[in-house]
Parts: sequence; C-alpha cells; structure tokens
Amino acid sequence: MGANWVGLLIAMVGVGGTLGAALLTQNRADRTKHMELQAATEQRREERGHAEELLQAEQARQWQRESLERRRACYITLNTASRQYVTEMTNYLYALQRSQDVDTSLKNLEAGRLAFRESYAEAQMVLPDAVLRAASMAKKRLNAAYGKLRKYGGAPSTYAEELATLEGELNQEVWPYLGALKQSMRADLGVDD
Repeated sequence: MGANWVGLLIAMVGVGGTLGAALLTQNRADRTKHMELQAATEQRREERGHAEELLQAEQARQWQRESLERRRACYITLNTASRQYVTEMTNYLYALQRSQDVDTSLKNLEAGRLAFRESYAEAQMVLPDAVLRAASMAKKRLNAAYGKLRKYGGAPSTYAEELATLEGELNQEVWPYLGALKQSMRADLGVDD
C-alpha cells in the first residue's frame, strides 16, 4: 500500500503544482495588466499635463501678440496726435504772426490738442513705464508751449518778439521730446534704427 500512497501523493503534488502554476500565472498576468494600466494612466496624465503646458504657452504667446498690437496701435495714435498738435501750434503761431486766418488756426489747434489728450489718456492705460515717462515729458513740454502760445493770442503785433522766441522754443524744446518719445516707443516695439 505504500506504493499506492506514493503514487497518490505524486499525483496530488502534480495536480497541486498544475493548479498552483495556473494560479501563479494568473496572478502574474493580473499584476502585469495592473502595471500596464498604471503606466498607461501615468502616460495619459503626462500627456494631458504637456498639452496643458502647450496650451498655456500658446495663450501666453497670443496675449503677448495682442499686447504688442495694442501698444503698436496706441503708439501710432499717440505719435500722430502729438506731432499734429505741434504742427497745429506752429500753424497757429504763423497765423498770429501774419494776422491771417487766426480763428481757423485756433480751431484746428484746439482739435489737435483734444486729439492729443485723448490719445495720451489711452496711452496711460497701455504704455509700459519707460515709454509713459517719455510721453509724460513730451506732454509737459507740449502743454507748456500751448500755454505760452495762448497768452499771445490777443494783439499779435505787440508780441512779435515773443512769438519769434516761441517759434524757436517749439523747435528746440518740444520737438526733441517728441523725438525721445518716438525712440522709446520704437525701442519697446523692438524696432532697430
């Protein structure tokens, strides 16, 4: 009977080994599948994170482009308005010196002044500090020249010498500040000389 028991024992060990191997194989397959799912989940998470980073980078670039376009449009308006303001001051000065078309020139000067004020008000909300400082200096010079010019509006013939001096001041004290403003705007836009 010993041989029967040994045969039975060997058969049970064989069956147990076969069943154990199947269980171990299944367990390993489950672990492998679980690890694959974790790896796929991690990869999707990384891809999602990368996609979000790309989206944020694209949004930042878009914001920079829009900001640059806003500044460029503001710079064009401010530059045009400031130069037109000085031109209208000069036209008014010449009208006073000649005593011709003074009312029309004054009307154009006031329109130029208002256009400059509007563009400067917009610029205060858009311009970076470095450009805003240059714009502020130009505005002060423009307003000082305007104030002097308006003082001599009554009887131009009595102010001929002052008007001639004021013409020199426009060329020497106002235009350089407008040039500095233009340079700071160009530098901000990255425009080289």
